[in-house]
Amino acid sequence: MIELRRLTPDDWKDWRELRLTALADTPTAFGARYDDWVDADEDRWRARLALPGSYNLIASLDGSPAGMASGLPSRDEDDVRELVSMWVTPAARGRGVGDQLMTAVETWARATGAHAVELSVVQGNEKAHALYLRHGYVQTGKSGDLMPDGIHRELVLRKQL
Repeated sequence: MIELRRLTPDDWKDWRELRLTALADTPTAFGARYDDWVDADEDRWRARLALPGSYNLIASLDGSPAGMASGLPSRDEDDVRELVSMWVTPAARGRGVGDQLMTAVETWARATGAHAVELSVVQGNEKAHALYLRHGYVQTGKSGDLMPDGIHRELVLRKQL
């Protein structure tokens, strides 16, 4: 059974454990690096969960941590939300965890008045890309953020709600 839990800054230890696992598991999938976060103090972890307007989730599958995702207000458009920090544990992939996390963030986005959700995906992350396409996201043609390697940029996808 999949369960989703909305996080508050007081849940920083749970977020930290899953986030560090994600950064170690798939280091090329995120704009952040494991080394940037592994020694972060409690205040930094709490601050990440307290970003204004943020919506942060952890998924559990049969009682074990299985994934995470966050929704944030767009930096550029008032009626757009961003899906960020999406990751599913290897053991939970293909079992509906990603689908439920995405649906929850989209539901939150609608409830906050958003008309679209954007996300970024690293080129070559085919499984994540397929998940996003299956949920109705399309490439925008926008150039995403520069990845930590200083060479590649993320693909930006959008879904109209």
